[in-house]
Amino acid sequence: MGLVHLLLLMSLQKILIITNRVPYPLKDGGNHAVYSMIEGYQQAGLDVYLLSMNTSRHFVPIEELPEIFRSIRFSTVDIDTDVKIFSSLKNFILSKQPNHAERFFDKKFEKKVIDVVEDFEPDVIQIESIYLSVYIHTIRAHCKAKVVTRLHNIEYQIWERLAANTSNKFKRFYLKDLASRIKRFEEQAWQQADLLLAITDTDEAVVKATLHDAPVHVVPFGINNEKVYHSLVSEKWVGYHIGAMDWMPNAESISWFLDQVWKEVHKAIPDFEFHFAGRNMPASFKKYEGKGVICAGEVSDARAFIADKKILIVPLQAGSGMRIKVMEAIAAEKLVISTAVGVQGISGLENGKHFLLAETADDFVRQIKFAFEKKEDAIAISKAGADFIKSTYSQEAITKSLLSRLASMNETKAHKLSNSNY
Repeated sequence: MGLVHLLLLMSLQKILIITNRVPYPLKDGGNHAVYSMIEGYQQAGLDVYLLSMNTSRHFVPIEELPEIFRSIRFSTVDIDTDVKIFSSLKNFILSKQPNHAERFFDKKFEKKVIDVVEDFEPDVIQIESIYLSVYIHTIRAHCKAKVVTRLHNIEYQIWERLAANTSNKFKRFYLKDLASRIKRFEEQAWQQADLLLAITDTDEAVVKATLHDAPVHVVPFGINNEKVYHSLVSEKWVGYHIGAMDWMPNAESISWFLDQVWKEVHKAIPDFEFHFAGRNMPASFKKYEGKGVICAGEVSDARAFIADKKILIVPLQAGSGMRIKVMEAIAAEKLVISTAVGVQGISGLENGKHFLLAETADDFVRQIKFAFEKKEDAIAISKAGADFIKSTYSQEAITKSLLSRLASMNETKAHKLSNSNY
């Protein structure tokens, strides 16, 4: 038995994961990230309790959840998180908090948090959203568990970038104010946790620039190589994009691509097609249909939608963290054409070797034309990318490193064990 396993046995047996939505279905990166971590903890032998908000915006019928949710302790609380105009205006005028934080505070959920921590008595409590840090004070008052906050991204950066890319003056003013509020809230929340889990080295550096001594451990998304999906059908050399269309950066990036890029792509390569799909697809996107553009709306099976398409187009211009769907696409030997923001956080990924970089409209036209006309070179890039992701971002190695860090937080037990004769 190795030292890490002994540390886990002595000081880390129970972990409570608190999420601001049920991490299913696996149609977006956030759900994938939480689901993957639950898998890793369970495979390591930890007793896992998942407490989730079942929100009005992303409500999931419990009977539709897969087996993994029945193999762990699991509770939900129904929460109304809809954006309401009056509440948003009241928040904007009377509060210094971001509207997001107020929407995710709920007395029923707070009561459930208290009940769970007192009954389950976790060794570690992992919070899967910066906005759930509003419950840390309550947690501290009712248990002595270490509190870990996972940073799926640096939230304020997303809103700063959206503001910078917005021409509407009122909208830009609102987004800049919101970004400022979120930044202040985030920096306060970083100080409340015993450990911060950053998803990228870049995000860690942002935290450290503000809080030099902040306890941060980088935990990128881990790929389960046994579950990497390879299509059994013949792939068409067409472009595709799939993502939650109720997330503003996704919706705005696709609008930009179709408004500013597609006309030139279609002129240069008339036979090239672009298919896009996503949750909560606005009806207005149907206007783009035609001339090689196919809007699939919200699809019931994302894997089936992706299976026969070769080229993932990622025109993302605002965001932070790591794009998990991009990682999975590269691992599955898709050719990715993306902005730098779209591949942000995937350390070591090289343009021209593992993916194709495009920032401007001309870049996207040039790279799509390259992929369409030089398929052998494009296939070589997609294969090299898959090899890189599978070797660098193994779920097993990433989970092992994280468990060691979590176990070491219990300083007394870890110190005694590390100085023993084991």
